[in-house]
Amino acid sequence: MHWELSEEHEMFATALREWVSAKYSTEKVRRLVDDGDADSFGRALIEEGWWGVGYPEDAGGQGGGVLELALAAREFGRGAVPDSQWLAAALVAPLLTETELARQLSGETRFVLAVRADRAPAWRPLPAPGPGISGRVGQVLGATGADVFLVPVTGTGGDGLARVAAADTVVTADDLLDRTRAIATIDFTEATATEIIPADPVAFDRVSALAAALTAADALGAAERMLELSVEYSKQRKQFGRFIGSFQAVQHACAQMLVTVEAGFSSALYAAAAIDAGLEDAGTFAAVAKAQVTATAAELADSALTVHGAIGYTWEHDLHLFYKRTKLDRPLFGTPQAWNERIAAALLDVSA
Repeated sequence: MHWELSEEHEMFATALREWVSAKYSTEKVRRLVDDGDADSFGRALIEEGWWGVGYPEDAGGQGGGVLELALAAREFGRGAVPDSQWLAAALVAPLLTETELARQLSGETRFVLAVRADRAPAWRPLPAPGPGISGRVGQVLGATGADVFLVPVTGTGGDGLARVAAADTVVTADDLLDRTRAIATIDFTEATATEIIPADPVAFDRVSALAAALTAADALGAAERMLELSVEYSKQRKQFGRFIGSFQAVQHACAQMLVTVEAGFSSALYAAAAIDAGLEDAGTFAAVAKAQVTATAAELADSALTVHGAIGYTWEHDLHLFYKRTKLDRPLFGTPQAWNERIAAALLDVSA
């Protein structure tokens, strides 16, 4: 079944796509990552009003919900833009107070959830037996440039989310093959928590579902662009005096890419809509999207590279940007295997 967008959502996606294309071409993306200026994309989103889409107007947002966030993630994947700040902000939003969310949306304060980006977001607290918090959290998405970290902690008062000023920590940037995304390691050494709010398991489940749905939407956007690039290239490249698009093997490869994109479209966007609607199985739908869309998009990337041949490996060609992006989306916030285990647990009604 093909899931359809409303006319309003189509208009939003088109407008954002045009903005990304006009402001952040792939040539500019290359310059940004070469110059180490990936944060400028987040600033542009705030300055031009896109940052607040998907958040309530009462908190200073532009309205909308998770579906709008997923549509944005899809366009950011299509453009291979450096959106780590935006995604980190989307994931921490369910854990913020209304005042904190307003500060985040205005650009006044950047809050980041201190959880590893190589596994599904879950409650893995640092010990906080006294006034200070010590420990290390590696591979945190969007940690560089944050103002406040939300740190899962456990202590004599039970589990909670501590607010720790980034200035009281040591943040060390880590390297990624996909240079359009940024992760870092955070070291806490007797760091002072300005506030500790009791843990909310329901809100943390929403964070987990958001991570799954938005990563799937990003992979979908990158897959759509790789399909377009492959079809365009097959009409330009000649072998043995014929365009390679006339070869049956290339036609079959592109047809399979189209099947992957169409299936991913319905899965990723329906998962986002299910979270918006508060469906009981929304978390499972998000898990299905994360497991299936990111896995098949990574496979599509291999097919696209085969169609392009050696030129697809070069820095000057756009394909490698999307290839690396989908290869990272696959393990980002948990591998397909990890999410399939969650799906099985949900279907069998056992603890994941």
